[in-house]
Amino acid sequence: MEKTQMLKGILEGAILAILTKEEIYGYEMVKRLEAYGLNSVSDGSIYPVLLKLQKQGHIEGIKKKSSEGPTRKYYYLTDQGKKELTHFKKQWQELAAGVNHLLEE
Repeated sequence: MEKTQMLKGILEGAILAILTKEEIYGYEMVKRLEAYGLNSVSDGSIYPVLLKLQKQGHIEGIKKKSSEGPTRKYYYLTDQGKKELTHFKKQWQELAAGVNHLLEE
């Protein structure tokens, strides 16, 4: 399985985790993910995930003027998103523990 396919399953949780730290716009989100070693995420793949998270009520977006160009949509985590991140962390820890145990045998 390719890394990009594995990443699709955890991208929502990774985005929620980044948004706990700061409001951020889409292109900058890609850069933050790259900084954490998640290099397989493209601009085109991030926006559908942001839209999905917004429709689910996990994040909200607000347009802000930029000193460096056009208006940007900054995203932030909602209270529901914080709960979802807690749920994601628990699921991730259980899954990672099981896979690590399997691979170590």
